[in-house]
Amino acid sequence: MNIKEIVHDGRTIALVSGSGTLVSDVQDALDLMATVRYEVDCDRIVIHKALLSESFFDLKTRLAGEILQKFINYQLKVAVVGDFSEYTSRSLRDFIYECNNGKDIFFLADEQQAVEQLSKV
Repeated sequence: MNIKEIVHDGRTIALVSGSGTLVSDVQDALDLMATVRYEVDCDRIVIHKALLSESFFDLKTRLAGEILQKFINYQLKVAVVGDFSEYTSRSLRDFIYECNNGKDIFFLADEQQAVEQLSKV
């Protein structure tokens, strides 16, 4: 896992990258949050969707809800970046839509959009 610190409009944002699945369960998400807080000391994270387990995007597993609730509980804002058009589930599209209309969790196409969004909230 690589963490790059970005400062945009006075906000520090952690850009998390790497290869393979980084978050496959709630404990992995908690470990990521702790690592970002320790290494970058910020409350905004951009993570590529490829670093999340595919089960995250199957809402029946409840993994997305459990993980994202941890981000909210620990007062971290997160943007997941990538191409979500491959998912045909209407409930997932509705979930993404609702998240994008909130203030804490976003699903966006690229890093630049994510950095701009996270620096606004």
